[in-house]
This record gives sequence, C-alpha cells and structure tokens, in this order.
Amino acid sequence: MSDAALDLLQRIFGHRQFRGEQAQIVAQVAGGGDALVLMPTGGGKSLCYQLPALLREGCGIVVSPLIALMQDQVEGLRQLGVRAAYLNSTLDAGQASDVERALLAGELDLLYVAPERLLTPRFLSLLDRAQIALFAIDEAHCVSQWGHDFRKEYRELTVLHERWPQVPRIALTATADAPTREEIAERLTLEPARTFVSSFDRPNIRYTIVHKDNGVRQLQDFLAAHRGDSGIVYAFSRKRVDSIAEQLREAGVDALPYHAGMDSAARAANQRRFLQEDGVVMVATIAFGMGIDKPDVRFVAHVDLPKSIEGYYQETGRAGRDGEAAHAWLCYGLGDTVNLRQLINQSQAGEERKRLELRKLDALLGYCESTACRRQSLLGWFGEPHAGACGNCDNCLDPPQTWDGTQAARKALSCVYRTGQRFGAAHVIDVLRGVPGDRATQLGHDTLSTWGIGADLDERQWRSVFRQLVAHGLLEADEHGALRLTAASGAVLRGEQPLHFRVDPPKAARRSRRDRDAREKDADFDLPPEALLRFNALRTWRSAAAKAQNVPAYVIFHDSTLRAIATHAPEDLDELARIPGIGAGKLERYGDDVLQQLFDAA
Repeated sequence: MSDAALDLLQRIFGHRQFRGEQAQIVAQVAGGGDALVLMPTGGGKSLCYQLPALLREGCGIVVSPLIALMQDQVEGLRQLGVRAAYLNSTLDAGQASDVERALLAGELDLLYVAPERLLTPRFLSLLDRAQIALFAIDEAHCVSQWGHDFRKEYRELTVLHERWPQVPRIALTATADAPTREEIAERLTLEPARTFVSSFDRPNIRYTIVHKDNGVRQLQDFLAAHRGDSGIVYAFSRKRVDSIAEQLREAGVDALPYHAGMDSAARAANQRRFLQEDGVVMVATIAFGMGIDKPDVRFVAHVDLPKSIEGYYQETGRAGRDGEAAHAWLCYGLGDTVNLRQLINQSQAGEERKRLELRKLDALLGYCESTACRRQSLLGWFGEPHAGACGNCDNCLDPPQTWDGTQAARKALSCVYRTGQRFGAAHVIDVLRGVPGDRATQLGHDTLSTWGIGADLDERQWRSVFRQLVAHGLLEADEHGALRLTAASGAVLRGEQPLHFRVDPPKAARRSRRDRDAREKDADFDLPPEALLRFNALRTWRSAAAKAQNVPAYVIFHDSTLRAIATHAPEDLDELARIPGIGAGKLERYGDDVLQQLFDAA
C-alpha cells in the first residue's frame, strides 16, 4: 500500500491502518483496475471507493439508489473536509447548477447521483466534459432481477464502461449469494474485474429467534433491555407498522412509523429524527433501511417473518455498524408463513419468480427451526463455512432440547388428510385434541379416526408441531391458511422417516418493572463511572452540535469514538489526535470543544 494512501487514511479518516481487504481494494481501484466488492454492512465498503477517488485525478462518481444514503454520505464526508456533493430531487435548479459548475471546475472529490439521473442524456453529456476519477456502483445487488431490491435502471449502467472504458469501476454490495454475484458481474460487464469477497460474519450481532405467542408483548419485553437505544422494528404490513408504533408509544417508547403509505413529508421527517436523534425506534416495513448509514443502531427486531434469508441478513446488518454489540431479534409463527405465501402467490410476478421466492421462504423457515448455530447456518447460505459454536446466538447460548416427534407428526399429517386438507392449524388441532364444538359436529369431524388421538399434547405443543412440519417441508399452507400434505409427507406417514422437533421454551412470564430496570442498568456501556460520566457529557454535546448543524449526530463522531475519548481522557489536541476516527478535519473543527467537555466533566 502506498504511503499516500496511508497518509490520507490517517489524515482524513483518522485511522492508522486498513481493515481486512480494504488496502488491496484501494490499490486495485486507485491503480485504474475494476473491482467487485462483497463486504458486510459495517465492514468499511465506502472507504474502498472514497479513498481511491481522493488518490486519483478528477471526481469520483458514486451511483447510489436512495436520497437518504447520498445525504448521509455527503454530510459525513464534508465533516472530514472532503469536497463532496450530491445531485437529487431535493435540490432546486440553482443548487443543482452550482453542483454541476463545481464538477466542471474540478472542485469536487466525490459526487453522488441516482441511477435515474445519471442515465439522462444531459447528465451523460455533463460527464463528458468533466474529469472522472472512478465510477462507484453502490448497492450493486439492485442489478439482480431475482434479488429483493431490484432496480431496472441498474441494468443500464453498462453505459459507464461503454462510454468511458478507461475509467475504473467498483461495484459494491453487502448482500449477494453466489448466483447474484455472477449476475452482478455479467450485467455490469465486470467479469474481468478483480473480485473481493470478505467474510459475511458480523460477530458483534447476537441472533435470537423466538416463537410468536403475543408478538407485540414479546417485542415490548425485548425493548425493555434496550431503553434509550436506537433501533429498527420491522413489521409485515403498513397497518401493522402503525398499530405497533402506537402501542410502543403508549408504553413509553419513542417510536415512529415509516411506510410507503404515509405522507412523504411525514415519512421524511420521521427518518430525519431517527438519523439525527439518539434513542429513537423506527417501526417500519422493509421500505425503510437500504442505505441507512446510522452506525449506532443497537438492535433490529422483526416482529413478523422476513421474506428471505438475504432480506433477513441485510435488514439485521443495519444493527451495530460501529462494531459495538448489537442484537438481531426475530419473532415468528405459523401465521407469518400464511401471510407471506399469500403475498407471493397473489403477486404479479411470473411463475418462475414465485417458485424462487417460495423456495427462499422455505429456506428461511428451515433456518428459524434449526437447532444448529445460527451464525453457521446464516453464513452457509452465502457459501461461507463456519465452525459453529459462535457463542453469540440463542442456539449456542441456550442449546435447544429436542424430542422424538415421529408419532406426533404422523398423527398430525393423518388428521390433515382426513379432514380434507381444507383447514388451518387451529381446527386440525381441535380435532386432534377432541375439543367439542358445533363446527366439528357439523362437519362430522368428531367421528373421524383421528378425533382425540392427540389429547396427550396441549394446544401450544401442537402449534409447535405444525409450525415445524411446515418448516420441514412436510406440510404447506396455502394463501388462505389451509394445510395440505406435500410429496415428502408419505415417508413420514409410512413410518419410514423419523423426526425430531425442537422443544419450545416455556412461555416467559412478564418481568416486573424493577427487573427490567435492573437489566437495563446491566446493559449500560461497560465503562468505569468516571468514563461513563465523560461519555454522557460528550453525547449531550454531540447532540447539540448535530442539531445546530442539522446533521445526524453520528457524522460528527461515532459512539465508538466517544467511548474511546471517554476512556482515554486526552488532555491536549495531540493526544486527542491519536484517538481512532479523529482526522485532521474533525480535530480542527471539534478538538477544543471535546477537550472542554472533558474538562467540565472532570
């Protein structure tokens, strides 16, 4: 790695060394080569194109799919003293003209633009008159028609190579299995490019999956351990988002809704609050998230089942971007499967796409019900081996018990068949348990051979059986929730295939407020009292400074940087400059204020 790159890394970004493959990627692109980069969220992808853009002559053009991402990146770069700008619909004609003039005058190091604008003849002509350092295609998985964030404009970005073959390109994504990687390279004509695949592991994230009993109550209990933390809660529908946000606010949580059905101004205001303030919880559909650069998201909670493992990985990856401890919590039940199957089957997609999405849903169900290390299963989906026993997921921390469910499965499958494969789990369970009722009598189900043969298990245990039969691919639920056998069911019914099921943990009792407060106190930053006092003072100052500038707090300093300052308590600017994350620009802008906060807190 060149001395110039290391000098910029420390002087601008405040880091003394590169992480992982960053050095090789920077060298590849700065030297004029193309690169395809797969790196997990929080792994430092942005640096891989920002630094080469500073090392090369001209302006780096960054293709970014979302306005929020552009604004956050530009605000953060300007804090570092980098000449950065964006062109998007938030600018009026005069502001956009100023940015274009700065580009042509060579006064920009980085310019962020949406693919829709980049592809216009006017903008392409503008680039013809500018000196371009590189093209960076962020969120490159958007090029994949089989992906969860497909953007048709990404397919047309081949024009960059056709029109400017001498300009290096770097495509970056945090979420791509092997087929998607191949498609990215093919669609962007990056087959000859050097590919860099970092580990997809996020060891700072704890993965927990619970079975849905009362989802909102379970969510509230989870959030009790994260009082004062910023986090994201994902829900299945707009209606669910509004309802959950309201219930959380009633419970004292600073929760905001976000979904495509909201007024655009209200949605933008909520997003801004989430980005700029500490301790805000965003309740959202998956419309919220891509490009959210907030590093101190301490948790991502799914109160409903996501659509796929790729979506789950990307959404949970928005937690703990700063490398500090974070939690990915998922609550799901059989009803989630019905909802998602209905969504897939009723979509306008072609049959091939529907089959693919159903296979991805089945894979996610298998992941949820697995007794193996979550991290091992998750990374395995992306083709990355892991030894297991990660020590930071629910299955490793509290290994699940299993039981021989072969006979229970045979009873359940037989009952589904004999009731006509027309009913949901609730009715079939009533028949198995022999629960009297008008419906069973009217249908004649109280005369079936399966009536009452499952009285040895209670309703909760049977729900667990049916949920796991669906996850094992032995039952499928149609879009109306009716259960029916699959081709794989026969071997179990004939006694040819044994089955072992997870033992669901007992229903957790609600913790008292005193217990929750104690747990919250234990979850505080692991800092000595004096350092914690300094940390809180620095956070208060940072919030005020961010509000005054109308920027997110984290673009001033990350929590990890504030923690390091609070721990080491530097006494002068030279000592402060040695803290990771403090480059020359931030030292000059904020150094005296930081030292004053430390002095006042002493």
